[in-house]
Amino acid sequence: MTRIPTILILSLATTACVSTATSIVKAPFQVAGKAVDWTTTSQEEADRNYGRKMRKAEAREGKERKAWARKCRNHEAEPKCQRYDGFVAGRDVR
Repeated sequence: MTRIPTILILSLATTACVSTATSIVKAPFQVAGKAVDWTTTSQEEADRNYGRKMRKAEAREGKERKAWARKCRNHEAEPKCQRYDGFVAGRDVR
């Protein structure tokens, strides 16, 4: 009868040791994985950043086109007022 509790206690102690050893072995790989995650950009992040950049560029283009239209409102015959040649979002990279 005393063998069963002893075997049970030894089995639980061994399981705890294996679990601890596994955690110790996995730790450096988990840290390295986190470092890679922090230094790389996910596709979702890249898409979000690109979208933000394009919205800013489109807002800039809108402001510049409004200013151009306001300036050329009464001077439509001038060559520079025939065609908008300012900033265009998606085409100009600045």
